[in-house]
Amino acid sequence: MLLPQTFSPFDCNMMQRCLHLARRAEGYTSPNPLVGCVIVREGKIVGEGYHPQAGQPHAEIFALRQARDLAAGATLYVNLEPCDHYGRTPPCSRALIEAKIAKVFVGMVDPDPRVAGGGIDRLRQAGIETIVGVEEAGCRQLNEVFIHRILTQRPWGVLKYAMTLDGKIAATTGHSAWVTNPRSRHRVHRERAIADAIIVGGNTARKDNPRLTTHGVSSRNPLRVVMSRTLDLPREANLWQVEATPTLVLTRENSNPPMRDYLRDKGVEVVELPELAPDAAMQHLYDRGYSRVLWECGGILAARAIATGSVQKIMAFIAPKIIGGSHAPSPVGDLGLNLMTDALPLEQIEVTQIDADLLIEGYLSRNSHSQ
Repeated sequence: MLLPQTFSPFDCNMMQRCLHLARRAEGYTSPNPLVGCVIVREGKIVGEGYHPQAGQPHAEIFALRQARDLAAGATLYVNLEPCDHYGRTPPCSRALIEAKIAKVFVGMVDPDPRVAGGGIDRLRQAGIETIVGVEEAGCRQLNEVFIHRILTQRPWGVLKYAMTLDGKIAATTGHSAWVTNPRSRHRVHRERAIADAIIVGGNTARKDNPRLTTHGVSSRNPLRVVMSRTLDLPREANLWQVEATPTLVLTRENSNPPMRDYLRDKGVEVVELPELAPDAAMQHLYDRGYSRVLWECGGILAARAIATGSVQKIMAFIAPKIIGGSHAPSPVGDLGLNLMTDALPLEQIEVTQIDADLLIEGYLSRNSHSQ
């Protein structure tokens, strides 16, 4: 029986440094993973770097450039297995061999079939001692979006909503500004900053007239996506102001040609799909190279997204206030579940207090979608 491998505090600290570097590029690397790299010689960092965006050099290359001649005989740490194939950039495994790196610590094996252990094998065949698994749990969490995209050929979906203590996302009149406090909304803007796209339904576009931007938290804004079967949408809306931030409207084929043409004249991209459903929307976004999708929709569309496996994580902001109303909307519509024992459980729960609000985050069980 093999005992679990243990690593020194120094090795763990260096891999944590890799994760810290990698996070600097959150929101910019899709469809690529987040990767950081550190090169150490005689206990001191002599080179480090991270992958800034798709098409740019990988983290290992930036670290090697900084280390220069000091890379020979040094130890390299990287949170994801070095690639061993030609894509937009040459393989990193060969660059490490040519630089005469002596030892490599890898956080996790790359799930991409083009790599999948090939980079590690290449390094070992070249005589480089290669150790896998340091801080693996943290490495896998950092790239959970990338892992999901590779394994399922779909983007990672996060359903975010804000509700009152009695489970309402708006008053009976539909008024919803604001359910939560400013700090909670700031947290949402941070989530938008690392998302590739935000999806809402036509009802949200009509009632809330949202902007769906990061509100200055970041210079980067995600693609704004509106799903509307009939294109029964207002002619004047914040979402149609696309000078700084683009908007995509997904609809069914041959729906409301006058409104379709009007939106296109405004600079809004309109894509007609044979069937307008959450999984079809996610497939379209996957084909565009997107990885992380934030669902900020109403209850009906949220239920459909959950039912089709388009949501992997829930972010529920709960405000300590009560609005009441037997017909006031709730965050998730009908899922066809009639017994409390059929309720979809969340896993790996994390609860954060944001002033008086609570944020509950959790992952939908993999078995949730088969119930």
